[in-house]
Amino acid sequence: MEKGKSTWDLWIEQALARLESHKMFAPLRPMQLPGVNLEESEVEAAQTMPNDDEYETSQRLQPWDRLSIQISLPDSFFKRLLTGGELIRKNELADYKAVAEHGTGPRGSPLICGYTNYHRALESSLAKLKKKEACLLTSSGFAANMAVMVAIGSLAPLLSVGKRPTKEEKIAIFSDSLNHASIVDGIKLAERHGGAQHFVYKHNDMFHLDQLLTHCKNQRKVVVTDSLFSMDGDFAPMVELVQLRKKHGFLFVVDDAHGTFVWGKNGGGVPEEFNCEYDVDISVGTLSKAAGSLGGFITCSKTWKQFFQSRGRSFIFSTIAPVPLTAASLASVVVSRKEPWRRMEIRKRMKEFQTLTGIPVTSQIVSVIVGSTEKTFSTSWELLKAGFYVVPVGPPAVPPNTGRLRITLTAAHTSEDIKRLVKILSDHISFSDINNYSSELYARL
Repeated sequence: MEKGKSTWDLWIEQALARLESHKMFAPLRPMQLPGVNLEESEVEAAQTMPNDDEYETSQRLQPWDRLSIQISLPDSFFKRLLTGGELIRKNELADYKAVAEHGTGPRGSPLICGYTNYHRALESSLAKLKKKEACLLTSSGFAANMAVMVAIGSLAPLLSVGKRPTKEEKIAIFSDSLNHASIVDGIKLAERHGGAQHFVYKHNDMFHLDQLLTHCKNQRKVVVTDSLFSMDGDFAPMVELVQLRKKHGFLFVVDDAHGTFVWGKNGGGVPEEFNCEYDVDISVGTLSKAAGSLGGFITCSKTWKQFFQSRGRSFIFSTIAPVPLTAASLASVVVSRKEPWRRMEIRKRMKEFQTLTGIPVTSQIVSVIVGSTEKTFSTSWELLKAGFYVVPVGPPAVPPNTGRLRITLTAAHTSEDIKRLVKILSDHISFSDINNYSSELYARL
């Protein structure tokens, strides 16, 4: 083994060599647009970061921040929502300078005609934020997870040199039981293509995962987990996962969709928060949540990036985000780094909500488990009538009889917002009953 290279590095290099020998390697074709000064050759991440002086940042809440949490509903929509209809709100964020100069820019697959210097700059910025060599943009966070799982599953057939991989030669993928649907669907596709085996471990149960890893005979093992679980608001046990990685040598994949820009000193996400960025091999994220834009991304080594762009079907056959949204995402990276007060405000709202309700709050996602679907939705409607749009979640997104109100705290919320929300909640549900119910539920998981 070459010095400094892991077994996984050698496997992926072998797979890339086979792709190139069969002329199946797919290179990106960047197009140069005015506005971001990049050379044709590969540029280091530090050189492609936007000039901070071009962005106006602030150190406290501004009037326009409230626009991100304030909406106005037509009476007809409001009535439909109260009777069980759906509300669809389209958030559009664009860098007006990019719009004026380029319109929406070239549109198409990034391997054909949609990839520009704006996209390259954003990739370099995200790679630096995540402490990785490279980054690959995708059309969404869902597409990012699909690309990663399907591509990893294709590795075993490539390395089997013309024959179907045996059971032991397949990639063994270990997935948390509460992982996002995009991870689950990606693994299912990888299994159907004959290159992977799927093992599910109990939610955040490191003893169970250790047992599964110990008894697995496959040489190539992958562990994939959400960093912050979207329906429960709890973190993956990152420190324990890193310890297991050292013990078993698996490839560590983290979906940091809900952690990026919100956690970590620089907004690098949950791995940065727990000081283990360099122990994560592949970090997936989205630009449609804290960044307020559109698209997804995969941060990894340069070799893995080449592999994903050649074997990740949801990347290859999807249209990349338009230039204005890419420029807006680029600005989000600057805001994340220069306005850390936003993360501190979120923590203040978390503490206030916990103090007023007694409900344990570990992240910006507060899952208030109500129980029955009927009561969950009726409480949500009462909140809506009082001016709060709190998403009710029921089956199939969560197990039966575990309906919940999913509250997302942001830096744009104020202490007064929290007080009003808690007051209205207390008129319809008992916080002590919720705490008891939640404790019993998690004891059974």
